[in-house]
Amino acid sequence: MTQAIPKLVSFEDFAAWRPEGGRYELHDSVILEMPQPTGEHEDVVGFIARKLTVEFDRLNLPYTIPKTALIKPFNSVSAYSPDVLILNRPNLVNEPLWKKESTVSYPASIPLVVEVVSTNWDDDYYTKQGKYEAIGIPEYWVVDYLGLGAKKFTGNPKQPTMSIYQLIDDEYQVTQFRGTDRIVSPTFPELNLTAEQIFQAEGFPSS
Repeated sequence: MTQAIPKLVSFEDFAAWRPEGGRYELHDSVILEMPQPTGEHEDVVGFIARKLTVEFDRLNLPYTIPKTALIKPFNSVSAYSPDVLILNRPNLVNEPLWKKESTVSYPASIPLVVEVVSTNWDDDYYTKQGKYEAIGIPEYWVVDYLGLGAKKFTGNPKQPTMSIYQLIDDEYQVTQFRGTDRIVSPTFPELNLTAEQIFQAEGFPSS
Protein backbone atom coordinates (compact mmCIF):
# COMPACT_ATOMS: atom_id res chain seq x y z
CA MET A 1 0.00 0.00 0.00
CA THR A 2 0.96 3.63 -0.42
CA GLN A 3 2.68 4.93 2.72
CA ALA A 4 1.95 8.48 3.85
CA ILE A 5 4.53 10.51 5.73
CA PRO A 6 2.16 12.44 8.07
CA LYS A 7 3.51 15.96 7.85
CA LEU A 8 2.22 18.85 5.75
CA VAL A 9 4.95 20.28 3.53
CA SER A 10 5.27 22.79 0.72
CA PHE A 11 6.26 21.79 -2.77
CA GLU A 12 9.59 23.55 -2.28
CA ASP A 13 10.31 21.50 0.84
CA PHE A 14 9.26 18.31 -0.92
CA ALA A 15 11.48 19.02 -3.94
CA ALA A 16 14.46 19.76 -1.70
CA TRP A 17 13.85 16.64 0.43
CA ARG A 18 13.07 14.10 -2.30
CA PRO A 19 15.81 11.45 -2.15
CA GLU A 20 17.48 9.76 -5.11
CA GLY A 21 16.21 6.31 -4.18
CA GLY A 22 12.55 5.38 -3.95
CA ARG A 23 9.56 7.02 -5.55
CA TYR A 24 7.60 9.73 -3.80
CA GLU A 25 4.65 11.94 -4.65
CA LEU A 26 3.09 14.94 -2.96
CA HIS A 27 -0.68 14.75 -2.51
CA ASP A 28 -2.22 17.94 -1.10
CA SER A 29 0.86 18.73 1.04
CA VAL A 30 1.31 15.13 2.23
CA ILE A 31 4.32 13.10 1.06
CA LEU A 32 3.42 9.62 -0.13
CA GLU A 33 5.96 6.86 -0.60
CA MET A 34 4.81 4.81 -3.57
CA PRO A 35 5.00 1.01 -3.26
CA GLN A 36 7.80 -0.90 -4.94
CA PRO A 37 6.30 -2.09 -8.26
CA THR A 38 6.17 -5.74 -9.23
CA GLY A 39 8.21 -7.15 -12.08
CA GLU A 40 5.06 -7.48 -14.21
CA HIS A 41 4.25 -3.82 -13.60
CA GLU A 42 7.74 -2.79 -14.68
CA ASP A 43 7.51 -5.00 -17.79
CA VAL A 44 4.32 -3.20 -18.86
CA VAL A 45 5.80 0.24 -18.14
CA GLY A 46 8.98 -0.58 -20.06
CA PHE A 47 7.04 -1.99 -23.00
CA ILE A 48 4.86 1.12 -23.28
CA ALA A 49 7.85 3.46 -22.99
CA ARG A 50 9.71 1.54 -25.69
CA LYS A 51 6.78 1.49 -28.13
CA LEU A 52 6.04 5.19 -27.65
CA THR A 53 9.70 6.13 -28.03
CA VAL A 54 9.92 4.22 -31.31
CA GLU A 55 6.78 5.97 -32.54
CA PHE A 56 7.75 9.55 -31.73
CA ASP A 57 11.24 8.88 -33.07
CA ARG A 58 9.73 7.55 -36.30
CA LEU A 59 7.61 10.70 -36.60
CA ASN A 60 10.61 12.90 -35.77
CA LEU A 61 8.74 14.60 -32.94
CA PRO A 62 10.71 16.64 -30.35
CA TYR A 63 9.60 14.42 -27.48
CA THR A 64 11.45 12.68 -24.68
CA ILE A 65 10.59 10.39 -21.75
CA PRO A 66 12.34 11.47 -18.53
CA LYS A 67 13.19 9.10 -15.72
CA THR A 68 12.04 10.95 -12.59
CA ALA A 69 10.30 14.17 -13.67
CA LEU A 70 7.24 15.41 -11.79
CA ILE A 71 3.93 16.93 -12.83
CA LYS A 72 2.79 19.77 -10.57
CA PRO A 73 -0.71 21.19 -11.03
CA PHE A 74 -0.95 24.94 -10.61
CA ASN A 75 -2.79 26.12 -7.48
CA SER A 76 -2.21 22.76 -5.80
CA VAL A 77 0.40 21.56 -3.33
CA SER A 78 0.76 18.28 -5.19
CA ALA A 79 3.33 16.67 -7.47
CA TYR A 80 2.95 13.38 -9.32
CA SER A 81 5.51 10.95 -10.72
CA PRO A 82 3.85 9.15 -13.67
CA ASP A 83 4.89 5.73 -14.89
CA VAL A 84 5.44 7.16 -18.37
CA LEU A 85 5.60 10.90 -19.07
CA ILE A 86 6.10 12.22 -22.58
CA LEU A 87 7.55 15.72 -22.67
CA ASN A 88 7.48 18.20 -25.53
CA ARG A 89 11.03 19.50 -25.24
CA PRO A 90 10.60 22.88 -27.03
CA ASN A 91 8.12 24.02 -24.39
CA LEU A 92 10.37 23.25 -21.43
CA VAL A 93 11.89 26.74 -21.70
CA ASN A 94 8.52 28.02 -20.45
CA GLU A 95 8.49 25.76 -17.40
CA PRO A 96 9.70 27.73 -14.34
CA LEU A 97 10.46 24.58 -12.32
CA TRP A 98 12.09 22.50 -15.04
CA LYS A 99 15.78 23.41 -14.76
CA LYS A 100 16.09 23.10 -10.99
CA GLU A 101 13.32 20.67 -10.07
CA SER A 102 12.67 18.67 -13.31
CA THR A 103 8.99 19.54 -12.83
CA VAL A 104 6.39 20.55 -15.42
CA SER A 105 3.01 22.22 -15.13
CA TYR A 106 1.93 23.42 -18.58
CA PRO A 107 -0.18 21.18 -20.85
CA ALA A 108 1.88 22.27 -23.86
CA SER A 109 4.80 20.42 -22.26
CA ILE A 110 2.84 17.19 -21.66
CA PRO A 111 1.32 15.52 -24.75
CA LEU A 112 0.68 12.21 -23.00
CA VAL A 113 0.80 10.65 -19.53
CA VAL A 114 0.54 6.95 -18.69
CA GLU A 115 -0.24 5.39 -15.33
CA VAL A 116 -0.01 1.61 -14.95
CA VAL A 117 -2.41 0.55 -12.21
CA SER A 118 -1.22 -1.11 -9.02
CA THR A 119 -2.88 -1.58 -5.63
CA ASN A 120 -3.53 2.16 -5.22
CA TRP A 121 -5.79 2.10 -8.30
CA ASP A 122 -8.11 4.80 -7.00
CA ASP A 123 -5.30 7.38 -7.31
CA ASP A 124 -5.03 6.70 -11.04
CA TYR A 125 -8.75 6.57 -11.80
CA TYR A 126 -9.91 9.37 -9.53
CA THR A 127 -7.21 11.67 -8.13
CA LYS A 128 -4.84 11.85 -11.07
CA GLN A 129 -7.55 11.76 -13.70
CA GLY A 130 -9.09 14.86 -12.12
CA LYS A 131 -5.78 16.66 -11.68
CA TYR A 132 -4.54 15.88 -15.20
CA GLU A 133 -7.86 17.04 -16.64
CA ALA A 134 -7.61 20.31 -14.68
CA ILE A 135 -4.08 20.88 -15.99
CA GLY A 136 -5.32 20.31 -19.54
CA ILE A 137 -3.11 17.33 -20.45
CA PRO A 138 -4.43 16.24 -23.86
CA GLU A 139 -4.19 12.47 -23.38
CA TYR A 140 -4.04 10.20 -20.33
CA TRP A 141 -3.77 6.41 -20.30
CA VAL A 142 -4.79 4.22 -17.37
CA VAL A 143 -3.40 0.74 -18.01
CA ASP A 144 -5.11 -1.70 -15.65
CA TYR A 145 -3.42 -4.91 -16.76
CA LEU A 146 -4.75 -6.89 -13.77
CA GLY A 147 -8.27 -5.46 -13.79
CA LEU A 148 -7.93 -4.08 -10.26
CA GLY A 149 -10.16 -1.01 -10.61
CA ALA A 150 -13.85 -0.71 -9.85
CA LYS A 151 -16.30 -2.50 -12.14
CA LYS A 152 -17.32 0.75 -13.82
CA PHE A 153 -13.74 0.93 -15.11
CA THR A 154 -12.94 -2.75 -15.68
CA GLY A 155 -16.31 -4.33 -16.51
CA ASN A 156 -18.46 -6.94 -14.80
CA PRO A 157 -16.82 -9.35 -14.24
CA LYS A 158 -13.61 -7.36 -13.90
CA GLN A 159 -11.02 -7.83 -16.63
CA PRO A 160 -7.83 -6.15 -17.79
CA THR A 161 -8.81 -2.79 -19.26
CA MET A 162 -7.03 0.14 -20.81
CA SER A 163 -8.76 3.51 -20.50
CA ILE A 164 -7.65 6.34 -22.78
CA TYR A 165 -8.85 9.78 -21.71
CA GLN A 166 -8.89 12.46 -24.40
CA LEU A 167 -9.39 16.12 -23.51
CA ILE A 168 -12.37 17.49 -25.46
CA ASP A 169 -13.80 20.93 -24.61
CA ASP A 170 -11.75 20.98 -21.39
CA GLU A 171 -13.16 17.66 -20.16
CA TYR A 172 -11.90 14.10 -20.47
CA GLN A 173 -13.84 11.68 -22.63
CA VAL A 174 -12.85 8.07 -22.04
CA THR A 175 -12.64 5.10 -24.39
CA GLN A 176 -11.95 1.64 -23.00
CA PHE A 177 -10.02 -1.16 -24.68
CA ARG A 178 -9.81 -4.85 -23.80
CA GLY A 179 -8.46 -8.05 -25.31
CA THR A 180 -7.74 -7.78 -29.01
CA ASP A 181 -9.13 -4.23 -29.29
CA ARG A 182 -6.70 -2.04 -31.22
CA ILE A 183 -6.01 0.97 -29.05
CA VAL A 184 -6.76 4.40 -30.49
CA SER A 185 -4.37 7.13 -29.37
CA PRO A 186 -5.15 10.71 -30.43
CA THR A 187 -1.47 11.63 -30.00
CA PHE A 188 -0.21 8.64 -31.99
CA PRO A 189 -3.02 7.61 -34.35
CA GLU A 190 -0.79 5.22 -36.32
CA LEU A 191 0.27 3.24 -33.26
CA ASN A 192 -0.48 -0.41 -34.03
CA LEU A 193 -1.02 -2.11 -30.68
CA THR A 194 -3.82 -4.09 -29.06
CA ALA A 195 -4.78 -3.85 -25.42
CA GLU A 196 -3.69 -7.46 -24.87
CA GLN A 197 -0.24 -6.82 -26.33
CA ILE A 198 0.25 -4.03 -23.82
CA PHE A 199 -1.07 -6.03 -20.86
CA GLN A 200 1.26 -8.91 -21.66
CA ALA A 201 4.17 -6.67 -22.71
CA GLU A 202 4.36 -8.68 -25.93
CA GLY A 203 7.41 -8.13 -28.04
CA PHE A 204 9.92 -8.40 -25.22
CA PRO A 205 12.17 -11.44 -25.49
CA SER A 206 11.08 -14.12 -23.04
CA SER A 207 13.49 -15.06 -20.28
